[in-house]
Amino acid sequence: MARQTRTSDLMWRRVFKRFEGGSGTLQGQLRDMLVHLVMEGFLTPGQALPSSRLLAESLSISRTTVMLALQALADKGLVVGLARSGYFVSAQLQATYLGARQRADTTPEPSAVRWDTRLKLRPSEQRNIVKPADWQQQPYPFIYGQFDATLFPGADWRECVLESLQTRTLRRWAPDHIDRDDDALVEQIHRRLLPARGIWAEREQILVTSGAQQATFLLAQLLVGSNTVVGIENPGYPDARNNFLLRTRHVKALRVDDEGLVLGSALSGCRYVYVTPSHQCPTTVTMPLQRRLDLLARAEREDFVVIEDDHESELNFSGEPTPALKSLDASGRVIYMGSLSKTLAHGLRLGYLVAPAELVRELRALRRLMMRHVPTNNQQAAASFIAHGHQEAFVRRLNVAYRDRARTLRAALAAHVPGLQAVSAQGGSALWASAGKDVDTRELAARLYKLGVVVEPGDVFFAGTRRPRHHLRIGYSSIPVERIEAGVRVIGGELAQLSRAGARRP
Repeated sequence: MARQTRTSDLMWRRVFKRFEGGSGTLQGQLRDMLVHLVMEGFLTPGQALPSSRLLAESLSISRTTVMLALQALADKGLVVGLARSGYFVSAQLQATYLGARQRADTTPEPSAVRWDTRLKLRPSEQRNIVKPADWQQQPYPFIYGQFDATLFPGADWRECVLESLQTRTLRRWAPDHIDRDDDALVEQIHRRLLPARGIWAEREQILVTSGAQQATFLLAQLLVGSNTVVGIENPGYPDARNNFLLRTRHVKALRVDDEGLVLGSALSGCRYVYVTPSHQCPTTVTMPLQRRLDLLARAEREDFVVIEDDHESELNFSGEPTPALKSLDASGRVIYMGSLSKTLAHGLRLGYLVAPAELVRELRALRRLMMRHVPTNNQQAAASFIAHGHQEAFVRRLNVAYRDRARTLRAALAAHVPGLQAVSAQGGSALWASAGKDVDTRELAARLYKLGVVVEPGDVFFAGTRRPRHHLRIGYSSIPVERIEAGVRVIGGELAQLSRAGARRP
């Protein structure tokens, strides 16, 4: 008997645990659990429920809580209480229960829909950057562009969120804006963010987006047709390349060197060119001023438009930032994309786009078909964050922290992983490194992950089928500086083993 009771206790505890967090109270969770068990047929009409004492002991909750939950179900007619006998599942549910069972037994299986014949696109088959879901639990997360709670200005952000909940502010952002952006955020982008990059634009030339990713998607949908030729850096940002590939097969891979995009013959014939000049993705190199000027001259001469993704431009700790391409644009040939997500918090999903007003008008109309507008509560909080000077202070703090982390990472790599050559960079939040050509960094990353080290193989950044597999991106935005050297030692040990194994292969 004791063994049966212990088994019953364990069963009820396991079932009850599934409903944790569903309701705000224990009484509500117990009520939800019992309703589920009745409706799914685990407790059948006429069946006795466990006694209130047994349920209370099994679930470690008060007997009063159990009695209130059972009485609430009795009031709804789901259970019936009988004097000196306890509670039973209502017999009135018998017809409903049996009818449902009979229908389940006699109803033929519906014919399956052949979705493979209906799909016009297969985005899931594209190659994308993959990050382990549990990277925050790993001791050495050398992962690019992720949130670091130790650096995030939580108190400042909380102040801005609370400010957005004041009655006067709530009335501004809570109504449906349909296709408009929050005036306060547009004002801060116009007056603070863009001038810091040397860009002067009218308010009607600014569109708020759900990150630069949505901006790229909107541009691809609006500007790229099946025969449009789009050039993109190689290696380059996979999500941008994938957006263009959804619209056209004519995506050109443009070579990159230690000064960014190479202005070679491959540019000829391009209608649009996507470029990351501040910190090239993924190599992190910065395009010098003269090459920027040459690119703009080439765009005007050959009549193509440049899409400038200015990600991480604020993360510059090796000198004065180079002017944005858009700030040098005299003929309206540059579409500019910026992001708050890259610095503040990736989960915020806030970015912005600057383009001629006639283009922004159509982009705004297209965005409305997708999601009407970016959530205005986030826009309002971000506007306050910028207006109060928190954004500038946070970026200064990030630059100090990232400078220390980058310096520590480079020194550790030089000391412990001489076979890994890192590209020199002026800023950003990651290093691009190359091993010997006989090293497969996908295999290296898999081995390192088992040891708690998270790095990113570099082949996903390359276009085509013959992609080099000896490159690696090592981020430092999410790893404390004091853990960097220990993590690099692990990288060095595993890379040495792989190199020896490669040397022994015939």
